[in-house]
Amino acid sequence: MKKYAYFPGCSLEKMALSYHKSSLETTRVLGVELEELEDWNCCGATTYFHLDEILANTLVARNLAIAEKQGLDFVAPCSACYKNAYFTNTYMKEDADLAEHINYALEADDLQLSGDLNVHHLIDVFANEVGPEEIKKKVTNPLKELRIAPYYGCQIVRPRKNGENVEDPQFFEELIRAMGANPIDFAYKTRCCGGSLLLTNRPAALDMIRHLLQNAQNSGADVIATACPLCQVNLEAYQTQVNEEFGTDFSTPVLYFTQLMGLALGIAPKKLGIGSELVSTLPVLSQFLKKEAR
Repeated sequence: MKKYAYFPGCSLEKMALSYHKSSLETTRVLGVELEELEDWNCCGATTYFHLDEILANTLVARNLAIAEKQGLDFVAPCSACYKNAYFTNTYMKEDADLAEHINYALEADDLQLSGDLNVHHLIDVFANEVGPEEIKKKVTNPLKELRIAPYYGCQIVRPRKNGENVEDPQFFEELIRAMGANPIDFAYKTRCCGGSLLLTNRPAALDMIRHLLQNAQNSGADVIATACPLCQVNLEAYQTQVNEEFGTDFSTPVLYFTQLMGLALGIAPKKLGIGSELVSTLPVLSQFLKKEAR
C-alpha cells in the first residue's frame, strides 16, 4: 500500500467535507493510504501570494517540510492548495536565495525543506499512480451510460508542468471511462470558474459560471465532475443566482470525482457524502444507488 502525506486544506474541513470523506474511502479501496499531516496550516489560498511572496511561500513550505520529515510524498485534493505546494516546492530547488529565507524561518519549527519530495494533486494519484486499468479491476458498480462532464478547472494543468497537455488533457476522461461511465466532449473543461471573483465582480463571475453550465448542458451532461472545492461551490451553489440573473433553468448536479469513483467501486453513498448536495443527484444517480454497497 502506497502512503502519502495528505493535506486536506481548509475547504475540506467544512464546505467540502464530502470530498474529504470520499477521498479517504476511495483511496482505501484502491490500496492507497492517505496519512493526514499533523499540525498543518492554511496554504494561503490565492490571495496571500499577492501580499507577501516570501511569507506566502514559507507558509506553504512548512506543510511540505512536515511531509518531507516524514519521508512521504505530498498530496492535496484542492487545486489551489496543490498549485501553491507544487510551485513552492519547485522554487525551493530553483531559487537559492528564496530557499535560504524560507529555511531560516522554518528553523523555528525545527524543520527544513529541500524540495526533493513529489507533490501530487489527488486526481494525479488516481490517474497516474494507481491508473485506470487497476481501477477498472475494482469497479463493482459501473456507471453505465452516465454522461459525465470532466471539469478540470484552470489550476490543475496551468501553468504547464513536465510537458503536460494543457489545452486538451485526457486523464480525467480516462478515469471516467474506468468507472464505466461516458465522458462527454466538454469544450470548456479547462476554463476558469471565476474563483473568488464572486467577491469582487459578481456579475462577471456569474457570467463565467453560466457559460460553463451552458456548455455542459449543451454537451448532454447528466452531471459535472470536479476536482476542486471552489469549482464545485461556484458551479453548484450559484446555479440559482445564475438562473435569476440570466433567465436560465440550470439544475445540473456537481459532484467530486471521488464521489462518482466511490459509487463505481461499490462504496455506500452515505460514506461518500452523497445526499448532502444542493442540486439533487437522485434524478441521474438513482439507478446506481440501489445496489449493494461496501
